[in-house]
Amino acid sequence: MNRQTLVFGSAVVLLLAFLVGASMFRGQREVRIGFLAVQNASTLAPVHAQTKGPADARVYLIEFFDPACETCAQFHKPVEDLLAAHPGQIRLVLRYAPFHPGSKGMVKILEAARKQGKYWETLEVMFATQSAWASHRNPQPDRIWEFLPRAGVNIEQLKADLDDPDLDALIEQDLADAATLGIRQTPGFLVNGKPLVHFGYAQLKALVEEEIAASYP
Repeated sequence: MNRQTLVFGSAVVLLLAFLVGASMFRGQREVRIGFLAVQNASTLAPVHAQTKGPADARVYLIEFFDPACETCAQFHKPVEDLLAAHPGQIRLVLRYAPFHPGSKGMVKILEAARKQGKYWETLEVMFATQSAWASHRNPQPDRIWEFLPRAGVNIEQLKADLDDPDLDALIEQDLADAATLGIRQTPGFLVNGKPLVHFGYAQLKALVEEEIAASYP
């Protein structure tokens, strides 16, 4: 074997190794960021879901929540802190599981506020005033209207948008997806489609960080 043949052969081997390696990396990356394509994307993160974080994030944190759920309110800031601690790596996907009395009305208010670009402001107000309108002993959901001006929404437009029939369909779809995924209480979390084995913020943080470590080697 002459020197030219040896060099050419070595180059071919290196090229093949590179192509195989690139293919494997691409395949692994597609598994990491494309888990939604492998699983049922419409059940986990449908197009109607409110999200926060980049669409190309490799870790998707799906949260089924109820605006009247005390634990959901307690988890709100820690989840926000988790996103802030890993900028660009997590996409939060909010889904509805309005199990408490009067919660469906709150979901409709959130979606109506979304049309005004005030979704997150309204959610903050709801959680901050939850004890006033969602008391388990004496729920008074109509009291939310006292607090909504704090979110900077147009109240009259908000009330008009509550009649949108698509809101009922959205809620029913989220409830159906929650049932399919085995979500029976709120908040219900899935990280890249994986549920928490044991509920708790420490467990959620650990699972998120585990997925980040695997997705961003």
